[in-house]
Amino acid sequence: MTQKPVIVWFRQDLRTTDNPALFEAAKSGAIVPIYILDDENAGDKKMGRASRVWLHHSLNALNKNLNGTLQVYQGNPLDILKELDPREIHWNRCYEPWRILRDKEIKSFFQDKGVSVTSHKASLLWEPWEVSKKDGTPYKVFTPFYRKGCLSLSEPRDELDPVVIEAEKTASNSFNFIPDHHNWTKTITQGWEISQEGAMVCLDDFLEEGLKHYKQGRDFPALNAVSRLSPYLHFGQISPQQVWHKARFFAKAHGLDQQVDHFCSELAWREFSYSLLYYNPDLAEKNLNPKFNPFDWRTDDNAFKAWTQGQTGYPLIDAGMRELWQTGYMHNRVRMVVASFLVKNLMIDWRLGEKWFWDCLFDADQANNAASWQWVAGCGADAAPYFRIFNPVTQSQKFDPDGDYILKYVPELKGLSKKHMHEPWLSAIPPKNYPAPIVELKASRERALTAYKDLSSL
Repeated sequence: MTQKPVIVWFRQDLRTTDNPALFEAAKSGAIVPIYILDDENAGDKKMGRASRVWLHHSLNALNKNLNGTLQVYQGNPLDILKELDPREIHWNRCYEPWRILRDKEIKSFFQDKGVSVTSHKASLLWEPWEVSKKDGTPYKVFTPFYRKGCLSLSEPRDELDPVVIEAEKTASNSFNFIPDHHNWTKTITQGWEISQEGAMVCLDDFLEEGLKHYKQGRDFPALNAVSRLSPYLHFGQISPQQVWHKARFFAKAHGLDQQVDHFCSELAWREFSYSLLYYNPDLAEKNLNPKFNPFDWRTDDNAFKAWTQGQTGYPLIDAGMRELWQTGYMHNRVRMVVASFLVKNLMIDWRLGEKWFWDCLFDADQANNAASWQWVAGCGADAAPYFRIFNPVTQSQKFDPDGDYILKYVPELKGLSKKHMHEPWLSAIPPKNYPAPIVELKASRERALTAYKDLSSL
């Protein structure tokens, strides 16, 4: 009689190193590794197009590391797991509301059948419920969340020892999750090595070249001073524990304590975002601050389309939006500026921006994406004050003074002086094939300030 399988269900942990579910399941001997694309339970949080491209290549890489034994399915996980008829199931926890509800149902079903179901912590340094104020309530402000909450707890666990993986070879299956979108799905992956090995190379490169400049350099999009690890962390091709410990070890050896403290605080912002999502399941749909509910957002389809296509007439905005479309990524400083432009200069609902990023980002993450958009809009936790409106001209003058980042994505501006690179409409000979500004900065700023002040008086 064939023994029932031990299932390792990969989700947002597409790696064979430092993987708690895989580590524990391997103690039982041979395993059956599976991945299930679950569009049925995801609802409107189905993966966007860019995420599906990354997922496809990630699964191919994971399958190679599992010696071709990964089984890939699409459908309702409960139905698929029933068919597999396991004796044990191991998975690493996810924190999106729809996944929590689904996982509870699956765990309850199988435990009632006498099947061992074990979930593990793998994608966060600290569980959301572990970080709370003295009265037991969750933090709503980032700095005390990190400094008083996270850092008062035990250090993140060490990286797990490598395991010898015995995976059962079952009938092979093929999959293709890449959306049909002409050449975009091929060009968007250029410059990325989408694998757990690629994640480690990315981390090592950052530690060697970027960490020493991180605190100041992270604001300059043309510099190689950021880690670009966000897609790898989202899909779990590297664990936050690996990043945390390797970064701190490197920093200690090279006297970079201040730099690594700043870098680790960015890892903690990711933790804060997941805490916000855990305690506010509708984070991507509803304002955390209900005072913003009556805010009178504008409807302007032409302006929104110009923003998505990088055709606003403001070079830094357009460079950022084109970087997003061409690479599946956008520098964080530029993310804040383009988001501010949408919600404040154009006064278009932050939820539309969140949905566009969801579709175009490799690192599209329900917690980070929604928390960050709400922060910029002023309606979220520890949010930017309503009067903080990023000026895209002064931002590019300050953080891309030579226009290196701008020219990489807006080549139409080649030949302009550095002065006019940031304000091309002031050039005596405006560049061809580049639009005039779709909105006037001063007037749109005043319009937004008036709307926000009116809101604050309610």
